[in-house]
Amino acid sequence: MSWQAVIGLEIHAQLATRSKLFSGASAAYGAEPNTQAAAIDVGLPGTLPVVNDEAVRLAVTLGLAIGARIAPVSVFARKNYFYPDLPKGYQISQYERPVVADGMLAVRLDDDRVIEVRIERAHLEEDAGKSLHDAFSTQTGIDLNRAGVPLLEIVSAPVLHSPAEAVAYLRTMHRLVRWLGICDGNMQEGSFRCDANVSVRRSPQAPLGTRAEIKNVNSFRFVEKAIAYEIERQIRVLESGEAVVQETRLYDAAQDRTRSMRSKESADDYRYFPDPDLPPLAIPPELVASVRASLPELPEARRRRYVEALGLPAQDADQLCADRDTSDYFEAVLAALPGEAKLCANWVLGELAAALNTLGLPIARSPLAPADLALLLRRLREGVISGKQAKDVFAAMIAGEGDADAVIAARGLVQISDEGALLAAIDQVIAAHPAQAAQVRAGQDKVLGFLVGQVMKATGGKANPQRLNALLRTRLDGSGADLPSAS
Repeated sequence: MSWQAVIGLEIHAQLATRSKLFSGASAAYGAEPNTQAAAIDVGLPGTLPVVNDEAVRLAVTLGLAIGARIAPVSVFARKNYFYPDLPKGYQISQYERPVVADGMLAVRLDDDRVIEVRIERAHLEEDAGKSLHDAFSTQTGIDLNRAGVPLLEIVSAPVLHSPAEAVAYLRTMHRLVRWLGICDGNMQEGSFRCDANVSVRRSPQAPLGTRAEIKNVNSFRFVEKAIAYEIERQIRVLESGEAVVQETRLYDAAQDRTRSMRSKESADDYRYFPDPDLPPLAIPPELVASVRASLPELPEARRRRYVEALGLPAQDADQLCADRDTSDYFEAVLAALPGEAKLCANWVLGELAAALNTLGLPIARSPLAPADLALLLRRLREGVISGKQAKDVFAAMIAGEGDADAVIAARGLVQISDEGALLAAIDQVIAAHPAQAAQVRAGQDKVLGFLVGQVMKATGGKANPQRLNALLRTRLDGSGADLPSAS
């Protein structure tokens, strides 16, 4: 019997603010335990939360980027539960009136199909602390540095139907939040993670099945594997005549399986109510207009422009738009070398990417500025240097030997494009190798490479390859009457 999986993701994106959502404590990662927890974060009596305006602005930024509705007034609520790393006994979140609702994200799949994933809501909430079960042999440590860190929980509708679709959506959202600069997307540090809600049903027309929530998965590969396992598990349960239990499960990467963590709470269990210490959050139209005006060109729109307006292959456009820093670097190189999109893309994705990978540097910290690469490519396009020489010059530039012109001059790499000088070298080589010249004239084109190599040798590798090939063929074809004498 055919089964359909139904998947929805709840993504937790840590907003890129310097301080926490309701306190002035640092939100930076990596500090010593419990050194970045203010009085409000640890739940001391008498403390009052104050909303971080920058977190609100970043939430609005995502909302506008996905075409969502920005609530003119939203409400913070207390989500009540008891856990050692939640000292207040509640988490400040949003429930009935989130800041962002009813958005959509276009997701391109590996087969180039595009699906539209509906975003039900995105709401602001504070993170909890962290329980460290491995820190001590017989005790659990509590680190409250994360308590109060601002999160934007992005909730998709249950419209995904395979692990591949879920991961494609997750990757697309991951790219978007980094592109917008609202989240650094570091999954290893927990600043971008997701919960996956998974159910199965016997057909697309059947009612939705009972869902299980897979909690806090923090890698694309594990999300895909966890969902795949959970789909298979639920199908086995149902086909054996049992019922799927609504519960929260964890993914065990070592055993590649999900396991039960606890029964799944409902909204009633959390006893949501408006936080009495926080007034309704009003978002003025002026803020929305300001954020809208500052939005960058979004990745899918830029990808489409690269393919349709610049004529780049789809694969090149995908790679360039996978990361905003890479795309912006390409844009800057192309601005200095208009009309050479393919050449610029080849070098940004090829030589530059390889060099940065060797150096272990992101493109934002490239030792080569876009203008420097553009100058090198201009000299290549002008015929001043050959393609092989350009790679040597590039390596010297990466090593800090100066810009393209300085390296070319220091190494004496200027190509010989002067027709008279090239013809003199060609005639010398033809005279020295009459047998090979006769073979080319007889139609043995493979021998032409030998003669080209000899001319290159005679000119110290400086002959312009394109000009050399054209002149050599003309000389050997016997149609050199129109050419000036080498003398």
